[in-house]
Amino acid sequence: MDRDADDEEFVRFVTARSRALLRYGYVLAGEPHTAADLVQEALLRLRSAWARGKGREHPEAYARVTMSRLHISWWRRRRGEQLTALVPDRTALDPALRRVEDDTGLWRALEVLGRRQRAVIVLRYYEGLGDDEIAEILGIAEVTVRSQAVRALRRLRSHLTDDRIAALSVVDTERSNRA
Repeated sequence: MDRDADDEEFVRFVTARSRALLRYGYVLAGEPHTAADLVQEALLRLRSAWARGKGREHPEAYARVTMSRLHISWWRRRRGEQLTALVPDRTALDPALRRVEDDTGLWRALEVLGRRQRAVIVLRYYEGLGDDEIAEILGIAEVTVRSQAVRALRRLRSHLTDDRIAALSVVDTERSNRA
């Protein structure tokens, strides 16, 4: 097939099926601009494949599969984002966050631990997570979670002498009185 005939065949396909592809994109994305972007990108990829001799037998199926894969890919990239039409007037204060910020004694005590031990202790005792959840979050084995917790608690006990505990309590009491 010569190049002109090849181009004409592709143009005929786009002319005949672009509206159907746009409707399909809208069903996927639920938003007209994203649907148009999906169609445009899918047709660009189809044209590239067309030139290599692929996608000609079932061009609409090729385009729809491409659109589906693109939509999933774009969704994965954006799923952490939460776009809103209006910015909130004020911030919402989390009481648990305020408690952590105000508790200087806790964070001073945890400073003696390494990063992994600190993470295990915080996730276990502060967040209330199980060993399996902690292991998944930190990407370590459950047995490592348990051993890190034992070592961390041992280290905290050795560093938190009665004098140190009393000093931390005084700092916390003074801070509460100022508030």
